Amino acid sequence: MRYLILSDIHSNLEALEECLELAQGKYDETLCLGDLVGYGPDPNAAIEQVRELAKVIIRGNHDKACSGLSDAAEFNPLARLATEWTREQLTPEHIGFLRALPPGPVNLDWFQIVHGAPVDEDEYLLGPGQALPALRSLATQVVFFGHTHYQGGFMLTPKGRFQSIRCLGKPDGLTTVLSFEDGGRYLVNPGSVGQPRDGDWRAAFAILDVESDLVEYYRTPYDLAKTQQKMRDANLPDPLIRRLGLGR
Repeated sequence: MRYLILSDIHSNLEALEECLELAQGKYDETLCLGDLVGYGPDPNAAIEQVRELAKVIIRGNHDKACSGLSDAAEFNPLARLATEWTREQLTPEHIGFLRALPPGPVNLDWFQIVHGAPVDEDEYLLGPGQALPALRSLATQVVFFGHTHYQGGFMLTPKGRFQSIRCLGKPDGLTTVLSFEDGGRYLVNPGSVGQPRDGDWRAAFAILDVESDLVEYYRTPYDLAKTQQKMRDANLPDPLIRRLGLGR
């Protein structure tokens, strides 16, 4: 079994479609780690694509905010503006769909999926201060998480050594392969489809090969200018438009 793992799509249809194009023929089923919407210009289309494709979808913090399950009080002003715009665009059906999404963690085979962290769906796992306690208390050997928009993750080696998993600056397509070792523990972030913040503007995703005990990391360019123009046409905040090109 090979799982396509998507996270943090954020209403970016062009990025999503390029990821699906690159992944075509390489996977059996799809999982989504949340944040289908927020920031980007195509919330309804992004939801339609993912709900038709994914076997399991869990909610992210923007899914909660854009559907009215939370008030976005913790968001910065630009994110709140995008949230308000998204709420106005979403169809009643899609609002109901987002509201019904389950929180993580969800158990699948020998791994879990979460949005933020195993113990808190809204927590950011940004470095050893957050990741090391999480790794030490994992209920499964591998947990896939999103939320940070940083492709890579963290691991404890079989000897208990903490390491960051980094996969930046590689050519388009398959960039990094991570093999799981017996006795190791892993927090794996597939990266953000629609709003990377790791310094690389290209859309990101991962594929888990269950039989081979490995994960493949991918990056792909997409029609950035088209997405940015859609955002301008929607009068979304200019800093959100510019940051897409910076990967920040």
